Amino acid sequence: MSHPYRTPLSRARGNGAAGHGAGHWIAERVGSIALVPLILWVVYAALQLAPMSRDGAIAWLGQPLNALLMILTFVVSIWHMHDGLRVVIEDYLATIFVKSAALLANLFICVLAGGLAVISILKIALGAAL
Repeated sequence: MSHPYRTPLSRARGNGAAGHGAGHWIAERVGSIALVPLILWVVYAALQLAPMSRDGAIAWLGQPLNALLMILTFVVSIWHMHDGLRVVIEDYLATIFVKSAALLANLFICVLAGGLAVISILKIALGAAL
């Protein structure tokens, strides 16, 4: 029960934002901005790779800059996907158990997908370099 002489500010304290939303918002925007040049590079890379044979594509990915940019594209894309889906889960799932399970599944699936992508690219790039 609130005291009748409390100010509106004192009654509202502790009921507002958690104070960490700005950090998530900035991280989402940084990921979006980082994806712009990476996606442009992916389009350019796809146009280069389209006429190549399998061996040509492996040699292309064996170049350090191409492998690095491909890894960065996958890592930033999956990070961005994780952040976006986390916001959707937090906003639209009300039950704490369902929300927690969905957040854990989101994390595990994104880590698994990112790990597989990085390992696959490194395996091709390092195999081509040998």
